[in-house]
Amino acid sequence: MNVQTKPAEDAVALVAELGRRAKRAAAALRNAKTAAKNKALAEAARLIRAESAAILAANALDIAAAKAAGMNEAMQDRLLLNAARIEGMANALDDIAALPDPVGATVEEWQRPNGLHFTRVRVPIGVIGVIYEARPNVTADAGALCLKSGNVVVLRGDSDSFHSSKLIVDLLRRALALAGLPEDCIQLVPTTDRAAVGEMLKAMDWLDLIVPRGGRSLIDRVTAESRVPVLRHYEGLCHVYVDHDANVDMARDIVANAKMRRVSVCGSAETLLIDRAALDTHFKAIVDRLFDLGCEVRGDGDVQKRDKRVLPATDKDWSTEYLAPIISVAAVDGVEGAVHHIATYGSQHTDSIVTDNEATAQRFLQEVDSAIVMHNASTQFADGGEFGLGAEIGISTNRMHARGPVGLVELTTYKNVVRGKGTLRP
Repeated sequence: MNVQTKPAEDAVALVAELGRRAKRAAAALRNAKTAAKNKALAEAARLIRAESAAILAANALDIAAAKAAGMNEAMQDRLLLNAARIEGMANALDDIAALPDPVGATVEEWQRPNGLHFTRVRVPIGVIGVIYEARPNVTADAGALCLKSGNVVVLRGDSDSFHSSKLIVDLLRRALALAGLPEDCIQLVPTTDRAAVGEMLKAMDWLDLIVPRGGRSLIDRVTAESRVPVLRHYEGLCHVYVDHDANVDMARDIVANAKMRRVSVCGSAETLLIDRAALDTHFKAIVDRLFDLGCEVRGDGDVQKRDKRVLPATDKDWSTEYLAPIISVAAVDGVEGAVHHIATYGSQHTDSIVTDNEATAQRFLQEVDSAIVMHNASTQFADGGEFGLGAEIGISTNRMHARGPVGLVELTTYKNVVRGKGTLRP
């Protein structure tokens, strides 16, 4: 038995108890004042900074175990915390505290001829379960976003980030207590037993939403098995299309940043699409920069002809999320070819066009059916913090109820408030 877990046979009772505590906390958090929530976030940021050394020590345990288990470098990068990333977590909490509280905001209102007055008001979703892999920063981001939006959250990290996540949750719960809010507003499933995930997916009596963040196998399992509504953070098969009207220097820099700034994030570009009419004018500058940065390049026949360093791409490459310094490159026939390639192989996450032709850009932005479409910008901006949301609980590739970075507003629903004056329906 793993010493950091409870026995497998306890999974049913364990998850049920988490649910009971979550429902009790939800009643209090739903009506909590903005000031109390902001105080909890400020205390959490302070505690994370104060306990930075302890967080690093806990994370070192996770990293050591990951290396011993043969985890690949991209996943280790996701798992790794350092001083800058810890400060980033604390800054995100401060940013979320500074954002307007969506709870209680009026979405729309109208009056009917019979005198009834209708108002739609934002309210929390309720209790949210977040299931994630090797991302200890998600612990703080998800906890903070759910708290500010009035939602209780039950976090289920995997064994890879168990020590890091447990300590971060302990700090968040201490912050809740200091602000006079129930500690159970944020809970961590205290087991790495996979049976606990199965129990959460069946918990329709207390869970209102499941948010999975991780590899394709996790997303597919949650989508297939969950009886609770799912907000999917699917894989990021992100594309950059370089048009023949693109500025060469801009195209070179955007592609390099989109691929190589941080290869382990979901906004990292996995495929470069280049206008066939731009191969002779743009390709060399772009590919030289990629090779200089240590990126492996795989290309189709037209691309390989122009650089012997390019390895042959297979059909599998076009649908692979590398999360590594590897990029596939395809020559396409203009924006129409780019749109077709993305529709065929993309995951509807984030796709960008580089061009100085506004009409071409507009066609791409309109016809590419992804959660995030960009013009003359790196796909690495697919991030809640960069959107001004403070942080994100994930990048939704769903069509309902949210798409793209999921922040505070996306973690609310609404209720209809109807006011009458003794109004009777005839």
